[in-house]
Amino acid sequence: MNEVFVEKFGGASVNSSEAIKNVASIILSQNKKRLIVVSAMGKTTNQLEKVLNSFVENKIIDKSSIEESKNYHKTIINNLFPNNENCLDSFLDNTYKEIENKLLNYNIDKDYDKLYDSIVSYGEIIGTTIISKYFDSIGLSHKFVLASDFIKTNSSFRRAKVLWKETEEVIHKTIEPILKSTDTIITQGFIGSSLSNETTTLGREGSDFSAAVFAYCLNANSVTIWKDVPGLLNADPKYFQDTMKFEQVPYSEAIELSYYGASIIHPKTIKPLENKSIPLYVKSFISPKEEGTKIDCCSNTKPLMPSYIFKDNQTLLSIFPKDFSFVVEENLSNIFALFAKYGIKINLMQNSALSYSVCFDQIKEELLKKLIDELSSAYSVKYNNSLRLITIRRYTEEAINNLFIGDKIIIEQRSRLTAQFLVKL
Repeated sequence: MNEVFVEKFGGASVNSSEAIKNVASIILSQNKKRLIVVSAMGKTTNQLEKVLNSFVENKIIDKSSIEESKNYHKTIINNLFPNNENCLDSFLDNTYKEIENKLLNYNIDKDYDKLYDSIVSYGEIIGTTIISKYFDSIGLSHKFVLASDFIKTNSSFRRAKVLWKETEEVIHKTIEPILKSTDTIITQGFIGSSLSNETTTLGREGSDFSAAVFAYCLNANSVTIWKDVPGLLNADPKYFQDTMKFEQVPYSEAIELSYYGASIIHPKTIKPLENKSIPLYVKSFISPKEEGTKIDCCSNTKPLMPSYIFKDNQTLLSIFPKDFSFVVEENLSNIFALFAKYGIKINLMQNSALSYSVCFDQIKEELLKKLIDELSSAYSVKYNNSLRLITIRRYTEEAINNLFIGDKIIIEQRSRLTAQFLVKL
């Protein structure tokens, strides 16, 4: 088909009426066919998680959190439509009533993850509906579609795997004809549906990946992810004052950075784009005319500067065979199987003859207890919480010295290009 561009706007870029107006101005300044992927507004996902978890734990609806979330969206609606020239109030009331009914009618002894997807996905639908109505009010011609009609997945709720063949077929059949009649499509990130049409989600912060899926299936010219930073930085401004922006980064380096925890890009986003040589731009919605960072197949670039990645709230789990035997392949196989069972991604691991240690993002206390209980049948287990994992990609000794962490290091690992330090806070 003709040229088409994919743009993704995250929750921070649509967290207020002024932010939504800014998104509209960015879209209006462009003369091209595009598919826009939008996340839930602000902290809506967190609010809906709170409602869900409160119901699961207490068996009652958390009315205050429901009202807080509803009023947040109503404030945005009232500011976007000061003369109340919309039907969104009733839409909002009906949607939150639908959320309550789903909770009340669900057997909470069944699959929590399935319920999670059916509840939390409302955040994206509410947000894109409001934005679509605003686009209508300012004459921005577009088509609103549900991502769950197009992104087909398996039934692994909360971390669904995309069924690429089925997804590509339905996008070619449906999205491409729509783009022949309109320049703009707006849809949701994060959500999809199984082949039995049950709502699924692609994992927390999965909207970047949604944009990549649409881009891959449409053979898009590019993907632009709009952020509150000027591009891909070599460190988080929360930790460093003198951060520097990358002008251009190869796919391979972007994959490494996202794998180690760079929060600017979702880890699964890069690979489908690389497979079709679709460039990815990371730009600032605050300063949309600035160039940002381009991620593509570039190879003849100047040497990349060191990148610092901080991951807080880490758990270190150390495992020792009870009979003081060596940690051998059979032990490791059993341990890895347990981590896979509980869906835990290992961020760092280290083994010796008599022990095996792993570092991972902190999980719920009850889940950690279950993991330790299973391990304890064959191993002695010790753990520490609230640690920080620091990764320096393309490190130098000067870059390491800048951290000032000498007496806090618990584990240190270095390869040719990457140094990692697990430290006490």
